[in-house]
Amino acid sequence: MQPTPNDAAGDIRGPVDASVVPRFAGIATFARLPRLDEVGRADVAIAGVPFDSGVSYRPGARFGPAHVREASRLLRPYNPAQDVFPFGAQQVADAGDIVANPFDIAEAVRQVEAGARALAEHADRLVVIGGDHTIALPLLRAVHAKRGPVAVLHFDAHLDTWDTYFGAPTTHGTPFRRASEEGLIDLTASMHVGIRGPLYAKSDLEDDERLGFSIITSEYLEEHGLAAAIDRMRARIGDAPLYISIDIDVLDPAHAPGTGTPEAGGLTSRELLRMLRALADRDIVGADIVEVAPAYDHAQLTAVAASHVAYELLSAMAPRAERDSTTAP
Repeated sequence: MQPTPNDAAGDIRGPVDASVVPRFAGIATFARLPRLDEVGRADVAIAGVPFDSGVSYRPGARFGPAHVREASRLLRPYNPAQDVFPFGAQQVADAGDIVANPFDIAEAVRQVEAGARALAEHADRLVVIGGDHTIALPLLRAVHAKRGPVAVLHFDAHLDTWDTYFGAPTTHGTPFRRASEEGLIDLTASMHVGIRGPLYAKSDLEDDERLGFSIITSEYLEEHGLAAAIDRMRARIGDAPLYISIDIDVLDPAHAPGTGTPEAGGLTSRELLRMLRALADRDIVGADIVEVAPAYDHAQLTAVAASHVAYELLSAMAPRAERDSTTAP
């Protein structure tokens, strides 16, 4: 009999066995993984942040974590594209949700940072499901406290380096300006991918460059192809510790309709997953997936895409040295 991923991994506890408990039954932890309190410590913890008070258009991303967890029931233990058992090569667990005040953005940001720091005592890395993109700022503060400035690879239709909205300095459109100003990011290794659509002014791009970001637009990807975009992305990141922030609206609305600020002309889900797989040899220190708004979703299209994005991130984080021992022959 072939070994299962967890046979090879020793004490690592993986998802519920779908041949014993049907995928549609039981509590919807991410990918039906154990809770963090059940395993004590994890290599990677999945956490939700049900917060969307920083949005500028459609609300509803506060319901994103539960929606993505529900869609993740169908994920399986072996990832053939990366030739890895992401739940067998490392302990992954669901840490539940970080509570954030829905009526006070400043307080919510403090709570998210504190929650992420507390989870870092029990997990080496976090993959966080939002929630709106405001949460990237406190998450980067928590990562910076542990690792110092990091390269930020930001997949999004929008720059999110604007200054204020209605005088508010902390919203889902401002996290990376604040992060740059606070010295949280590596100004020589950070990049946006998938940027497209109208801007307020040409100066938006000039400000963005000054704040430390290079850009791969959707138009560049269309004109030069996926391989060229991946080469640019990898060259920009180099060997820097890497934080990946993914706004699901980087995908075209045909692939992710359930989001707050959709823009036409985006990436396909296949393109995004391929770009994430190209990062498996990098030092990924954390990630977030944000802006899934279930009220605008259809047939779980957006949630399925987001759950697979998380799966590829977890696969890319899996220890490469252990892959031979965790892959069934």
